Amino acid sequence: DGKIYDAYVIYPKNHANEANFVEYFVYQIMPEILENKCGYKLCIYGRDIYPGEDAASAVEKRMQKSRRLIILLTQQLIHSKEDAYDQHIALYDALIQNGTKVILLEMETIGTYGNLQESLQFIIKQQGTIKWKEEHTVHPQSPNSRFWKQVRCQMPLTRRSS
Repeated sequence: DGKIYDAYVIYPKNHANEANFVEYFVYQIMPEILENKCGYKLCIYGRDIYPGEDAASAVEKRMQKSRRLIILLTQQLIHSKEDAYDQHIALYDALIQNGTKVILLEMETIGTYGNLQESLQFIIKQQGTIKWKEEHTVHPQSPNSRFWKQVRCQMPLTRRSS
């Protein structure tokens, strides 16, 4: 199908120098579970998009080469003007261009979805979100937890190399 990645990950970029759980989740936990244990290939901004590349076109190209879009819903992502471009391109691509499937991971309680952009509200109405719960942090590396099983159900079938 010409795709290189199983999923492109959209998450709030934290430009303060403090590390936060979402970044730890994106750079450590997700690759450990989905890449190392389940055989998927993720595209993560900051890891797979290189310094010097035109960020906007690199993001767009990587999304087009991905079978799924994983969006980590957080309060920061919802209110961030900086991450809005990634979301806008992703949702336009998913809903209008080529119908890429979106996987929404609710990383913290969002409360009312009324503050979200309409396209996100539409996707939530269609398929809901997969909620990360605090108890998952006890054993976040277990691919057999309910959370990771729900994520894997939404992912494309893995291609086993022979």
